[in-house]
Amino acid sequence: MKTILILNIGSSSIKYDVYREEKRILRGLQERVKDFTKGIKKIIQLLEKKKIKIDAIGHRVVHGGTHSESTLLTEARIKELDKISELAPLHNVPEVKGIKICKKLFGVPMVAIFDTAFHQTIPDRAHTYAIPKKLARKHKIRRYGFHGTSHKYVAHEAAKELGKPLEEIKLITCHIGNGASICAINRGKSVDTTMGFTPLEGLVMGTRSGDIDPAIITYLQKKEKLNAKEMDELLNKKSGLLGLCGTNDMRDIHKNRFKKDQYHLAFEVYCYRIVKYIGAYIAAMDGTDAIVWTAGVGEHAHYVRERVMSHFNYLGIKIDTQRNKKNATIISKKESKIKVMVIPTNEELMMVREVRKVLTR
Repeated sequence: MKTILILNIGSSSIKYDVYREEKRILRGLQERVKDFTKGIKKIIQLLEKKKIKIDAIGHRVVHGGTHSESTLLTEARIKELDKISELAPLHNVPEVKGIKICKKLFGVPMVAIFDTAFHQTIPDRAHTYAIPKKLARKHKIRRYGFHGTSHKYVAHEAAKELGKPLEEIKLITCHIGNGASICAINRGKSVDTTMGFTPLEGLVMGTRSGDIDPAIITYLQKKEKLNAKEMDELLNKKSGLLGLCGTNDMRDIHKNRFKKDQYHLAFEVYCYRIVKYIGAYIAAMDGTDAIVWTAGVGEHAHYVRERVMSHFNYLGIKIDTQRNKKNATIISKKESKIKVMVIPTNEELMMVREVRKVLTR
């Protein structure tokens, strides 16, 4: 499969990348999309204009249920995805819609790459919630985890940087952007991750609250007279950094954190949650060989890395000083066995590799 189209379809957007072998030859983004059929037809017109023939399509699917690997999109698989769309309606519903449209408009094989698949190796003790077992089974409630494609990609790149097989090392990968998650990877397998049944759990994010006492939800619903939809919007779109200080742009928070208390508190809460999870995963895996930073904030906000890693001086980790190197092994003291790295993620390239793997298989 020489030329592969990668599609990332959102509720009102279509992000597309075209790769020939492992080189990107085209990319684009359509925003405020109301008609997905028209949007995909525009991509086809552009491909025809540039005389690009597509051999296969890879679709990013946020929620794959219990799928442990990428899969060929047959009619049966598409129907199955329809059924599990209720687990992530904001993401899966438009993604499945886009898959059905592409099936009609393209005559090529299609592969679904799931954000959740990489985390299916998480053991029972880590993915199980302490609620009645019958309810958990009935409603498929467990920790699924997300950002799997990104965590998997940077894990492979980290192994190359360390010069060791992935199957011989332990990693903690930090995908820190507007959406954020941390993953504990033991010998190539995800053994724990911060996001859970939905992407809401875990770290403080741009607009998501992350971990919260569940009693707060019923308390606020009662006090503020909120329905389920309003509560969901409050926690997913109005909380996190935005709720703490009025902005979810880390650059603005950093610029003002020594001037205004709310920015300083937001920054500290944000970093402290990351510290807690890194520490927890070091303990859970009985150590780690490297801590890997990726995604928008993880790659570019050296001040976040510095603040977080300052808590691990006892492990011999030195503060990040290589601020201008995009893809750098950041430095640990010579006596430290733990390396700290910044590795730019490339989910699209990982998806291309997944498409090839599925179609070859």
